[in-house]
Amino acid sequence: MNDILLQILNEYANFEQVQSVAIGGSVASANSDTMSDTDIYVFVNNDIPVNLRENLVKKYSSKYEVGGEYFGAGDEYFVDKLNKQLDVMFWNVKWFKLIVENIWQKFYPQNGYTTAFLYTLKNFKITYDENNWLTELQKSINTKYPQKLKENIIRRNFMLLKDKPFASYYEQISKAIERNDINSINHRIAAFMASYFDIIYAQNELLHPGEKRLIQYAKKHCPVLPENFEENLNKIFIQPNPETLKILSDMVENLRQIIEIA
Repeated sequence: MNDILLQILNEYANFEQVQSVAIGGSVASANSDTMSDTDIYVFVNNDIPVNLRENLVKKYSSKYEVGGEYFGAGDEYFVDKLNKQLDVMFWNVKWFKLIVENIWQKFYPQNGYTTAFLYTLKNFKITYDENNWLTELQKSINTKYPQKLKENIIRRNFMLLKDKPFASYYEQISKAIERNDINSINHRIAAFMASYFDIIYAQNELLHPGEKRLIQYAKKHCPVLPENFEENLNKIFIQPNPETLKILSDMVENLRQIIEIA
């Protein structure tokens, strides 16, 4: 590990509010490219004052944004000597433990991205861990994919695609097409895709890798994919498209052929 990055990680670990520090994201999971940032996760029992965070950042960066809180507590900055951007996220310890418990032990599904936080946890490179709590939490999900979680994710998200009697994504997209509401079409297609990929990863008993490179990841890691998987995805992202509803129907029916719903 680069000496400057290690120094930064150690500085975060020295804050009294911090319990653990880890490198995550595409860099940790060996799925990065030349455009990837380095994601640092700082687990806290209480908030670190913004002025102390800024004092740390200013030692290493002449271009930074501290305390923006646009996507939760976090700082973004360009480390001058590394020629690299760091995205630092401050996650509350109790909040994160509850997420893991609700998903992996209580089997609660979400509308898309159900296991994305767990994928992040599984791929953490932990650099500081007081009392080994994060290490133990990471070990707790190193088990067989829970069958009940798989079933719950598939059942909930498949209903949302088209089978739900009212306000399925398919119905909402159909109405948006009738209104010629391009913004709404794209908004609901994005929601459709979130549930669609959640089903695919659950069916293959894989943790959801997040928002990026989902098609490539599925092709590489999923033994079971719907018929015409990539072909339909390439078509649906071209909007406006008179074949949108037909493509969506094909995607739902092809997905139906590979899933398990009790």
